[in-house]
Amino acid sequence: MNSGWDVDIDKITRRIRFCNYLSVAQIFLQDNFLLERPLQFTDIKPRLLGHWGSCPGINIAYANLKERFPQMQFILGPGHGYPALQANLFYDGDLLPYYPLATPNQQGIEYICKQFSWPYGFPSHASPMTPGVVAEGGELGYSLASAYGAALGRPDKFVAVLIGDGEFETATALASLNLNKLLNSRANGQVLPILHLNGYKISAPTIYGRSSERELLQLLRGFGYEPVMVDGLDTTAFQQVLSALTPRSFILLRTPKGYSGPQELDGTKIADNCASHQVPLPKAKTDPAQLAMLEAWLKAYEFEELFHEFTANR
Repeated sequence: MNSGWDVDIDKITRRIRFCNYLSVAQIFLQDNFLLERPLQFTDIKPRLLGHWGSCPGINIAYANLKERFPQMQFILGPGHGYPALQANLFYDGDLLPYYPLATPNQQGIEYICKQFSWPYGFPSHASPMTPGVVAEGGELGYSLASAYGAALGRPDKFVAVLIGDGEFETATALASLNLNKLLNSRANGQVLPILHLNGYKISAPTIYGRSSERELLQLLRGFGYEPVMVDGLDTTAFQQVLSALTPRSFILLRTPKGYSGPQELDGTKIADNCASHQVPLPKAKTDPAQLAMLEAWLKAYEFEELFHEFTANR
């Protein structure tokens, strides 16, 4: 299926599923990475450390941008969503020049999953050891300034920057909105800011996730941007917006926090809630019910067909 804007919508949605699966697998699994047998406690890492909630939105943004702008530079503000960034770097083969074991096959998937948040492996946040990273994942607020810096004096560059809605509450992020006026010159590249509105930070709703659409649009217009609201679950709409960008475009991307993950656990709402921010099934290593939920969650992505397609095209 083609969207009418020279991109393959089905390809984008398959990629999102692929990277969502890998994001979950990196957080939880130390074995049985392709679910070739029923999931067991021994397959789960002894210490679960990672951040799931932002990953689906990151995967949605990255897949849509990469399909339309394959040479883009992508800057991730909420670097705690590193499983998603690493999944996309693996998908595109961008890890391979630096990590020769990250091969596009079963062994490569085992490598990135096993080594995520593991001693002497990959960290839980984006870091300087990540190819292309220029904004440290543990400090929120600097992503937009970093994006403008990356485009400075590079008129050929297209820089997309994903800003978390919790990150947007910082003084640094808000002050960086002024850079649109200071760097609006043909001597510099284009920066596309994307505010990721998933509604929640680590333990509470975000201010801007709860702001009205009118309030957000007016705020950004006041800074000289041309903002547009996009439902991240509507890939065709997202592509339509990307096909009509201007130098002052600013995308407001809405996705549910923890989309496609567990909906509820022990009476607590997980998806579309702050409870999905980190590890939504913290006792998957010891609790049979949570282990079963994890297996069902992973199987819902139907990764087997995606994996065979991935390896066949590499």
